[in-house]
Amino acid sequence: MKMTLTRRLSLVFALLLLICCGTSVWLQVRSSRMHELEVVQGLSRDLARHIASDTQLMDANGLMPNAVRELFGQLMLVNPSVEVYLLDRQGRIIGDAAPKDRLLRAQVDLEPLRRFLSGEALPILGDDPRSATGRKVFSVAPLMVSGERAGFLYVVLLGEAHDQFAERGATSEALNTALWSIGLIALLCLLAGLTAFAWITRPLRRLTESVGRFDIDAAHALSAPPVEPGRGSGDEIAALEATFQQMQVRLSEQWRTLTQQDQERRELVANISHDLRTPLASLHGYLEVLSLKDATLTADERRRYLGVALDQSRKVGGLAQSLLDLVRLEHGFVKPVIERFALADLVQDVFQKFELSAESRQVALNACLAPVLPVVYADLGLIERVLTNLLDNALRHTPSGGQVCVELAVKGRFVTVTVSDTGPGIAPELREGLFLRPFTIGGARRDGGLGLRIVHQILQLHGVAIELLEVPGQGATFRFDLPVDEPKH
Repeated sequence: MKMTLTRRLSLVFALLLLICCGTSVWLQVRSSRMHELEVVQGLSRDLARHIASDTQLMDANGLMPNAVRELFGQLMLVNPSVEVYLLDRQGRIIGDAAPKDRLLRAQVDLEPLRRFLSGEALPILGDDPRSATGRKVFSVAPLMVSGERAGFLYVVLLGEAHDQFAERGATSEALNTALWSIGLIALLCLLAGLTAFAWITRPLRRLTESVGRFDIDAAHALSAPPVEPGRGSGDEIAALEATFQQMQVRLSEQWRTLTQQDQERRELVANISHDLRTPLASLHGYLEVLSLKDATLTADERRRYLGVALDQSRKVGGLAQSLLDLVRLEHGFVKPVIERFALADLVQDVFQKFELSAESRQVALNACLAPVLPVVYADLGLIERVLTNLLDNALRHTPSGGQVCVELAVKGRFVTVTVSDTGPGIAPELREGLFLRPFTIGGARRDGGLGLRIVHQILQLHGVAIELLEVPGQGATFRFDLPVDEPKH
């Protein structure tokens, strides 16, 4: 049988209850016995003194045997449990009424007698002459002869006859009642304890079942929403259950994130493979033609084939470089070097790079700058890459006769950069995860989506975010902020 926590607690509780009941029984018996002894000795405290004052048991010549036997006989008739002994000044027994060979002590210790005579609290136990080791309550009085102490009258109050009667069970009814009462109370306490343990450990059992289900069907546990913990309880087990529920939520979120990242990685690999396969196939085809038909090609054809091959080679090189840059950014190999620079000058430099491309596409490049622009703090090279990627995307998706605008404005402690175009924009169904995975617009692939993904990673390194705005009458509009204060480390 599996030993659960509830069973272990119940077993330990039952064992402790048994020990407590046994101790209680022992204390009950002992306290009852001590109370009985105290009552008997208290009621008979002056018995020996009365006997000694009313009866002459010794004279100048010593013990008076007839008087002693007569006294013992009278006392035994009145109270059979009383035993009377005469002691000399050293405690030796010099007179008794014990049957032959029943006297097992020749002398009684006088220390308890002195304590009794001095008035100490009862009960006080003295030696039992009829037992080698027993001690019993007593009454004692000094015997005086001619004004001097000649010995003691020693009265054992609960003698041998009392012990024999007690052994027959004559006094066991009260004790049996007490034991039955203790047993009944122990049974009720055991039932109450088991019920309490079952109630207390119920949340723990529920948590155990939840953990068991989590281990058995981890995929279902991670994908399914966790059950909310019960309300109204604030103990440690409820806190542990709530913590486990929170852990399930976090694991579910992490699992979904890992699944999404794995899916994005697969899509990225597939898109990169597709983007590499097209220019490589074209490059291979033109080089193969040059190799096979070199003798029959004219100089113009040879130059045209070589031009196409070089153009495809540049595409492959650019895609490989973008992929390398993205890997370096995502794995923390790039650390921004923060410096102060004029953002307006950087925009003009980037415009010069795209001036010829914009003229060939018949697209106007416009810069809308605020009258006064403070310098910004960022990595100059990385921000130049951000503007380059955004302008390159904007130019390639802006039709002839359109325009691309870069606007710089001051907003509090930041300079806001807005890059917009008059192209077709981005469809709503493609905006989710725009900066995290490849996407297409009208079937045309944007370099596998690496440009915007690189922009997102660079701005994350600067602690800022890029967002896609929805502006009526315009195409794609992107905005991000750069700080005008030096960041504190």
